[in-house]
Amino acid sequence: MTTPESQPPSPQPEPQVPAPKDRVYRSPAGIAGGVLLLALALWLGIDAVVAGEGRTPWTAAAALLFLVPLIAAYTVRPAVFAGDDRMRVRNPFRLIVLPWAQVESFRSAYSNEVFSEGGDKYQLWALPVSLRGRKKAARQESRRAAGGGRGRGGLLGGGGRGAAGAGSVDDGPVRAEADKVMDELRELWEARKDAEGSRGEVSVRWAWEVVVPVVVGVVGLVVLWVIG
Repeated sequence: MTTPESQPPSPQPEPQVPAPKDRVYRSPAGIAGGVLLLALALWLGIDAVVAGEGRTPWTAAAALLFLVPLIAAYTVRPAVFAGDDRMRVRNPFRLIVLPWAQVESFRSAYSNEVFSEGGDKYQLWALPVSLRGRKKAARQESRRAAGGGRGRGGLLGGGGRGAAGAGSVDDGPVRAEADKVMDELRELWEARKDAEGSRGEVSVRWAWEVVVPVVVGVVGLVVLWVIG
């Protein structure tokens, strides 16, 4: 009597590792201001459409068609998505996809910008520069450096406050929030620009979902103004 040969165990499928999510950078202040402006525009516009007389409802409708997408484009829409292979820049009227290998440099002056290898410049609307924030960070850094200097003297003299002061100096300089984000983007670019998956071409797509209603609203306003 023969016994059936034991079958080798079937290989277990390897667990799929979820792809890492992109880091998303947006302007909370811009979003908050945009929501308030949108609420005000919709409130006034809808009231004019419902209760207006003559050409007022048509004018209000055309104005809403022009203003609502425009306000949303400059306040709520801007965002920067940073992944392992590329960064996506969602500006008011365009979506730019930049593989890390195509990024040449970042620049922070009066605005935050990224330059491609082809020499093109793209502004990062989601990361507005705050000169007030930079001045505040500089004042905090000056106070911390002064406290650290006193702390080192206290540490040499055996005081306890000196240890805390010296430790805070080693934490790095105080930076404004937008500058911190730019530092993170530079670090990610430096780490991933030579990776195999970071190669590719730059792509730029117009945000027709914003452009079309804005143009239609402008045309409607012009037509209503011409016909009086």
